[in-house]
Amino acid sequence: MGSNGTPGVEERTAVPAGATRPAKRRLLVGTGVVLGTLLLTGCSQATKEQWKRFGLPVGASDRTGAIESLWVGAWIAALIVGVLVWGLILWVVVRYHKRNDDAPRQVRYNLPLEVLYTLAPFAIIGVLFFYTIEHGNEVTKMSASTDHTINVVGQQWQWTFNYKDTVDGQQGVWETGTLSKPAQLWLPVDESVEFVLNSPDVIHSFWVPSFYFKLDVIPGRTNKFQLTPTKTGIFAGKCAELCGLYHSRMVFSVNVVSRDEYDAHLRELAAKGQTGAATGGSDATTIPGHGEQEGGK
Repeated sequence: MGSNGTPGVEERTAVPAGATRPAKRRLLVGTGVVLGTLLLTGCSQATKEQWKRFGLPVGASDRTGAIESLWVGAWIAALIVGVLVWGLILWVVVRYHKRNDDAPRQVRYNLPLEVLYTLAPFAIIGVLFFYTIEHGNEVTKMSASTDHTINVVGQQWQWTFNYKDTVDGQQGVWETGTLSKPAQLWLPVDESVEFVLNSPDVIHSFWVPSFYFKLDVIPGRTNKFQLTPTKTGIFAGKCAELCGLYHSRMVFSVNVVSRDEYDAHLRELAAKGQTGAATGGSDATTIPGHGEQEGGK
């Protein structure tokens, strides 16, 4: 009771501020472990493998190793830097949060720290630059000869593929796509191919995500690259450069097959009369369902 007869306030022993910190840390760590375990156990094996590649699709060419190494290495470096920075931020928040109204100790200079955060970014950039150049040279290397040559024409808004193989005595066959029926590119597995890229109109970009490679298709300029498909199957291809109204429909599929299937497909094209070379589909700009050219009335 108080001196004036009112109920008094019960006195409690003050608990040190840091006494509850270990318990909180244990709770946070335990929660993180449980959530991480549940997240991982709920994923398929394919999803787990893709996480290991940091989102990259399964590689399907001989150039994927260098790109995957560069991609994964850059992500690991970014995560290390991110964890370090966020760890320091959280440590400062917890360690130096306001406990009273006293002004904190003022610090003007810390030479070792300033040297660290000045040199560390240059070191990180230097390492990433070195490996980018090294892996880039490996991906873009060219050999004197390849097993096959395919001239690729990217036009608004589809693709034309000119196979330079000799088929039934004819030099070269071709196939093209339309907006309503996208083109198909056929490649023999485990045989090297040189792609020669040209455009009659605007800049496009030839991209097959599973090959981990893309290259611009520029009017008035011929770009080339080489690779060897290493997996059979059907892979998606697309234009990776905004090229006009129907850019989103400028897609194609890549059929990587055995050499016998590849030769049979080329013979089918020759039987249809699609021999020689084509510079672009005559109806590549036809709007499906309208039968008119884009921009027409």
